[in-house]
Amino acid sequence: MAGNDVLELGDSNFKKEVLESDVPVLVDFTAAWCAPCRAIAPAVAELASRYKGQMKIAKVDVDANQDTSQEYGIRSLPTLLVFKGGKVVEQIVGAVPKSRLEGAITKALSPQA
Repeated sequence: MAGNDVLELGDSNFKKEVLESDVPVLVDFTAAWCAPCRAIAPAVAELASRYKGQMKIAKVDVDANQDTSQEYGIRSLPTLLVFKGGKVVEQIVGAVPKSRLEGAITKALSPQA
């Protein structure tokens, strides 16, 4: 389901890859059974390729990684969180257009975000 440039994260490496990251991170909280998650997966993969090196794009399977999902209060899928400097700076819930995801990415990449 994830593209080549989408990191697969779990409870064990979330802190290192997201909270301690030098670049902003978009985390897609998803599940294999979630149809809206599958619907946005191609857009997430495309953005991961486009912004490779500037921003990490990752996914967390909520069924396999319940600790992280609970820590961030994930109740609806898909939920995408944008982290910058180890803090959540934006939350997107639901299957949204790719332009909405890209807007969150460019906002996170701007110096004043």
